[in-house]
Amino acid sequence: MKRELGLLNFICLLVALGFLALAIISVLNSGDFLTIDNLFIITVSLVMALLFAINPLLYLKSEGRLHMPFRKRSIAAPAGAEWGQISSHTPPLLDAKGRAVPPDVRAIVAGFTTKAQNHEKI
Repeated sequence: MKRELGLLNFICLLVALGFLALAIISVLNSGDFLTIDNLFIITVSLVMALLFAINPLLYLKSEGRLHMPFRKRSIAAPAGAEWGQISSHTPPLLDAKGRAVPPDVRAIVAGFTTKAQNHEKI
């Protein structure tokens, strides 16, 4: 499955590069750039290149291999986490409607669980 997906992504990238080359050739070989026909060919070529390039790019992003240049990176919170941050090793605490519980309530519940664990040891 992995090889087939890689082959399909490679073919999509080749087709996208072909459409991009068609747009560049159309720009370079046209005598008058601002004709309706020339702008139509360039626009259609660029849209088709984007259409074929988006699938491999989304695959690379989902695999974590695509670097996002202007995206802020999150910093892992310490064990005593700040407001609004949930530690990664514990599942989120949800109320009856499935909403996340506020951090102060989560701290109270954590206090109850540690007291309960201490009483079980006695």
